[in-house]
Amino acid sequence: MKCIVCKFGGSSLADGSNIGRVADILYADPARRYAVVSAPGKRFSADVKVTDLLYECYRAACETGSCTAAFAAVRRRFTSIVEELGLENFDIASILDETEREIDARKSADFAASRGEYLNARVIAAKLGWEFVDAKDLVFFDERGAFDEERSYPVIAERLKHIPNAVIPGFYGTDVAGNIKTFSRGGSDISGSIVARAVDADLYENWTDVSGFLAADPRIVEKPEKIEVISFKELRELSYMGANVLHADSIFPVRKGDIPIKIKNTFRPQDAGTLILPSKKYKKQGNLVTGIAGKKDFTVIFIEKSMMNAEVGFARKVLSILEEDGVNFEHMPTGIDTLSLVIESRYLAGGMLDRLLEQIRAAVHPDYLRVLENIALVATVGHGMAASVGTSARLFRALSEAGVNVRMIDQGSSELNIIVGIDNDDYEKCLRAIYREFFGKAVQSMAE
Repeated sequence: MKCIVCKFGGSSLADGSNIGRVADILYADPARRYAVVSAPGKRFSADVKVTDLLYECYRAACETGSCTAAFAAVRRRFTSIVEELGLENFDIASILDETEREIDARKSADFAASRGEYLNARVIAAKLGWEFVDAKDLVFFDERGAFDEERSYPVIAERLKHIPNAVIPGFYGTDVAGNIKTFSRGGSDISGSIVARAVDADLYENWTDVSGFLAADPRIVEKPEKIEVISFKELRELSYMGANVLHADSIFPVRKGDIPIKIKNTFRPQDAGTLILPSKKYKKQGNLVTGIAGKKDFTVIFIEKSMMNAEVGFARKVLSILEEDGVNFEHMPTGIDTLSLVIESRYLAGGMLDRLLEQIRAAVHPDYLRVLENIALVATVGHGMAASVGTSARLFRALSEAGVNVRMIDQGSSELNIIVGIDNDDYEKCLRAIYREFFGKAVQSMAE
């Protein structure tokens, strides 16, 4: 029998009406056997996500010993959802009482935050008449705090093998000490991907509030094209650079299992969405560029030293400094006598930048050391770029004509993307210029 694992995000589950819509989606296709769910999200712009309410409960439990006052908002939210769904025989009050007691007793941020998914899964399972399976019994983390796939996958497969339909809370699992541990925010995407891989699903559907990936940020580019089909590699590049429809790390489990992903809109289930395919199954689409994405606020440390290429261990010495200081770098463009470190500026606050510069001077004695701050990175991504002559020329001509000064260029060895570093102030102008160059004809025809 075909098997589809569905993950529903917080906006899809914000209230009883939305959960009823999700139930209709699940009932519509018998192949949709397992639902991985998030905590309720915002119902309106000024609303507060349940996960944020639960973090407040954790802080109250630590500071006063009781989260009762803070938990009242969580209690109202879930009581309202149960009433909206008409679940008269579902004893949500007892479950909420137990949850409040445990938050007070455990005083764990991870445990408190995980209860949004836990409570929502309990409610949704009751609505659907499906079995509730707790993620704490399925998903495990190792002693380093990383997802333990060798332990988790067999347990998930065995546990779900004889369950025709189940609701599983996302976002959390169990650490080596038996305590609840969460993924990073948005981690329910990862949980859904893990379940899909474990049961060898035919498809992983990720349901959210948009009808798929767009070729550019709609807040910057007016009515960008929707991406119909994209490869895992392209998705990874775009997600990493800020296209936030899907958590970037959620790709890896299904990618290893060659399981396609479909991004779907809970509020427009009739829309085709975006299909994400393993690269070996992906056939290049008509457009040269698949998408454009970027992020602001990077710092570039530019290091120059004559005969750097002849100095064995030069790069290792520089990277060891970052490792010892716990600083991640994003890119490392190099030349024969130059090396640049591109680092998110937030990692360099509180004197860390000055400390790194001192350590680099002491370790490798550069001839020249320069810092560029307030840099944005913009990635132009597409499988068609590598085989097409003149792609780079078109991109840089478009930026030149738009008056965008390129401070840095980095192209991956896969030739899947071209990344430019520009001033933060030129970020929006840069995205629009690249989009016009590679999607302009399509936009013009739509306008006509």
